[in-house]
Amino acid sequence: MSHYDSSPFDEEVNPFSNPGTAQPASSRLSPLPPEPYEGGATINIPLNSGKDLKAKEKELQAKEAELRRKEQELKQREEAIRRTGVVIEQKNWPPFFPIIHHDIPKDIPIHLQKMAYAAFTTFLDITIWFLAIIYFLSGVPGAYTLWYRPIYNAMRTDSALRFGLFFLSYALHIGFCVFAAVGAPIIFKGNSLTGILPALEFLTSNVLVAAFYFVGFGAFCVESLMSIWVIQQAYMYFRGSGKAAEMKREAARRTMMAAL
Repeated sequence: MSHYDSSPFDEEVNPFSNPGTAQPASSRLSPLPPEPYEGGATINIPLNSGKDLKAKEKELQAKEAELRRKEQELKQREEAIRRTGVVIEQKNWPPFFPIIHHDIPKDIPIHLQKMAYAAFTTFLDITIWFLAIIYFLSGVPGAYTLWYRPIYNAMRTDSALRFGLFFLSYALHIGFCVFAAVGAPIIFKGNSLTGILPALEFLTSNVLVAAFYFVGFGAFCVESLMSIWVIQQAYMYFRGSGKAAEMKREAARRTMMAAL
């Protein structure tokens, strides 16, 4: 090889030969694209977050201590009440709308639970409830229409005819009260009336049910006595005011008109 032959490295550029000499375009690196900058976006870093956490932790601890103190006071009060013998009854019946306290296994001694369950069964008897609803829905409006409204209008208008209607319907009312007080199983079978006879019948089998029947018997007796007094006073006024003679004349006149 000749000394003047071209060297394959002649075109190479020595980077150390002249530092100020610009490098060829092929050896230059392309610059990185600029990163986007969002001038409106800011990041708030709370500096006192540690203090807030400590304050909340202290607040929760204070509330927890207060709850423990109240719970301890409540237990002490319950213990004091228990020692005095006062029973706190929690309303639990009926379950869907508690209005009374009822817990036979917890409250009633074991040797009396059978009787308690039997009494509770008779209390929940759908027949008795159904009859009571019938008595209430038919008895109250019926009594108002049949005898209270007639005597009210009779005293208001001083009408002999209205007094006559009152005496007729009120006599039936008194008869029913006396019949119910006796409670004879003639028409209303199945002990549906709380009279003296059903009360005596239950006295040997279920004392609690018999007590309720005696209460009903007493209520019917009071109603019968008050009704007898009312009809007696009304009749005394009817006779003393001359309404009886007027009613007789009115009845005779109506009979004659009907005959004609």
